Amino acid sequence: MAISFGSFDGICQQAALIVCPLVGTAQGIEPTCYSRNVQIGRTLVFQPAACFVHIVAIIMTLIMIFHIRSKYTAVGRKEIVMFFYLYAIIELLAMFLDSAIIPTSSNVYPWFAAIYTGLVAGAYMCLLINGFVGFQFAEDGTATSLWGLRTATLVAFGVTFFIAIATFQGFAGLSYKKPIALWIIYIIWPLVCVIVYVVLQLVLVVRTLDDRWPIGDILFGIAFFTVAQVILFAFSNLICDAVKHYIDGLFFFQLCMLLSVMMVYKYWDSITKEDLEFSVGSKTSVWEVKDPLLSVVPRGGEYDDDHQSNYHPQPSLVGGVSGGQLYQAQPHGYPPQNY
Repeated sequence: MAISFGSFDGICQQAALIVCPLVGTAQGIEPTCYSRNVQIGRTLVFQPAACFVHIVAIIMTLIMIFHIRSKYTAVGRKEIVMFFYLYAIIELLAMFLDSAIIPTSSNVYPWFAAIYTGLVAGAYMCLLINGFVGFQFAEDGTATSLWGLRTATLVAFGVTFFIAIATFQGFAGLSYKKPIALWIIYIIWPLVCVIVYVVLQLVLVVRTLDDRWPIGDILFGIAFFTVAQVILFAFSNLICDAVKHYIDGLFFFQLCMLLSVMMVYKYWDSITKEDLEFSVGSKTSVWEVKDPLLSVVPRGGEYDDDHQSNYHPQPSLVGGVSGGQLYQAQPHGYPPQNY
């Protein structure tokens, strides 16, 4: 496939992207081969295999969010969980757009496609900022760190949303015939964010951690991300023809992207350890306190832990008076004598 800078023609002929019906021409760009449609009731569902992956991705993301939130004292917990929230929203929106539940002929499709494009750019910005969290330029979990992340993500979303909708609608000097700005954000921006994030994490592991196993998680994540791009942009039509239009490259693209996101979680989980001193547990420790003074000392001179003494000594005075009575100390087990 020949990729031309600033043009979606070659890309959209190979891959059924969400923006393809809105760029190139007034009718969009149709892929050469795409998976078969499935009719459910009166609704015609496009890309059923990819939609299945979207559903699995949402479920897996919710599980990962649950585990992240359960690590109460892990470094960067609040920052990384925002990335997974964005990914879950992206997958939910992509399910409606890929399946044509929101049809491409609808007037709201360009707006939802612009929101989707903005969320994708914002998610990559969130991942990029998370790459700096481990270096503690700002303490994680503080207002400076969280609001810096939220602001950068919101700015990326806002700028991308405006460029996308202006390109689709043809205003502000942008046009769907020459979507150069949208092409840069959609194709180049994710690659830049991933490369910077990977380099930062490799530096973090090498310089600050004794364990090198997290590098394996990074390499697996890179491998899945790379395979996803290659399958979608190079072999989608080949796969589609080989399996007689039952699935296309979009199915494997979404699956590999899910695996790469799962490796992001696996990597973060491997480099963060919870401080058990301040963590909240589900079980409480039961301590048994034994006071040797409450144990019986038998005549043999050894403590008997199985029995407790019922003897309570009375105050005794030798040659003195207590309570108006004269006592004399007696051996153990004998009552005092009155005189």
